[in-house]
Amino acid sequence: MTVTRFAPSPTGYLHVGHVRPMLMNCLVARKTGGTFVLRIDDTDPERSKEEYVDAIKRDLDWLGLHWDRLERQSERLDRYEEAASKLREMGRFYEAFETPTELDLKRKKQLNMGKPPVYDRAALDLSDEARAALRAERGDGVWRFKLDHERIEWEDGIMGPISIDAASVSDPVLIRANGQFLYSLASVVDDMEMGITDVVRGSDHVTNTATQIQMIRALGGEPPRFAHHSLLTGPQGEALSKRLGSLSLGDLRASGVEPEALISLMARLGSSQPVELRLSLQEVADGFDLSQFGAAPTKLDVQDLYPLTARKLHGLPLEAVADDIAALGVPADKADLFWSVVRENITVRQDMGPWWDLFRDGAEPLVDEGDADFVAEAFGLLGEPPYSPDTWSTWTGAVKDATGRKGKQLFMPLRKAVTGRERGPEMADVMQLMQVKPGPR
Repeated sequence: MTVTRFAPSPTGYLHVGHVRPMLMNCLVARKTGGTFVLRIDDTDPERSKEEYVDAIKRDLDWLGLHWDRLERQSERLDRYEEAASKLREMGRFYEAFETPTELDLKRKKQLNMGKPPVYDRAALDLSDEARAALRAERGDGVWRFKLDHERIEWEDGIMGPISIDAASVSDPVLIRANGQFLYSLASVVDDMEMGITDVVRGSDHVTNTATQIQMIRALGGEPPRFAHHSLLTGPQGEALSKRLGSLSLGDLRASGVEPEALISLMARLGSSQPVELRLSLQEVADGFDLSQFGAAPTKLDVQDLYPLTARKLHGLPLEAVADDIAALGVPADKADLFWSVVRENITVRQDMGPWWDLFRDGAEPLVDEGDADFVAEAFGLLGEPPYSPDTWSTWTGAVKDATGRKGKQLFMPLRKAVTGRERGPEMADVMQLMQVKPGPR
């Protein structure tokens, strides 16, 4: 059975960049009837906060990406310690004491010599006495996994065949000097023990994947199938990371983006398949195919979410928006007409508010130069509400007879005077919803 996972750190709010891995892993599981695991990476007690855990759950619920199992890495520290002990016994784990400054100097020296800036394994040459002296002077060191210097190869689900020379990669730090287990070790242990079969994540993790494959095999496990999706950029190819603060899922939700719009866009963005609005996750999963995605950076324009949002809203029945309409104060007997009038003229749900403001309070007339006298005369021929389905035709007919205007010269100035807008719904319907007589406020 397929088992996938999404493993966010609860150190901040999820943003649009998180959607691809969470969605892709969920879709891989849903397409095959497998299991989707939400695994909270909370091994950092200082930065991990429960409010972010709650926000992560809320965002996944909003998107409809419901997890089958919830795991927390903070509850599995004994499993990571056991794996670390096993690696020590195998001679694949060693303590290193270099300071950040010393490591930086080593990297610069290697680069100046034209060598790859990888850790030189100086700690392996330390005697027991030297280690004890450094520990007494500096405190505990970090623990590094000793890579076998060989090629690490796998067939990537998106990028195809990948081969990385482990000698070009630094031995990864798996435990910090303060004893905190880092993601690489925790993830390896969890993937093995939770039976993770497939992992989809960003292409910036390719090197991590190589080292994790070696670690899994060193611990006697079989690596999952990996697929690395392209990284997102802004619409002009700029680094998206500079704008992520304004692209949190909470902000998108607050701006009116519908979850189906975000899912539909992100499920196809960067693939050879066209973006199409889908209203159920299973429908998205049925058409999902990792092999259709490319490795090149993928441009994301958040503005593309709004036409998809509008398309979803335009197809909704009254029952789906009844609560939103009631919250505006629209009378129950006007709700059906109100929705039929505004549904094709909104992009997000919040756009219904200004329309009801117009119907309830009237609008400041939009009057072109030269039309002022005409509009004033026309308003003088309009009675008080309530208005009927025939009000617009009766009124415009009376204005035509009184002024001699007809066609666009008659109807457009009146539309703009009543609604304050140049375009919108059928005016016969608009007039039925007007709660006050149009005119200057």
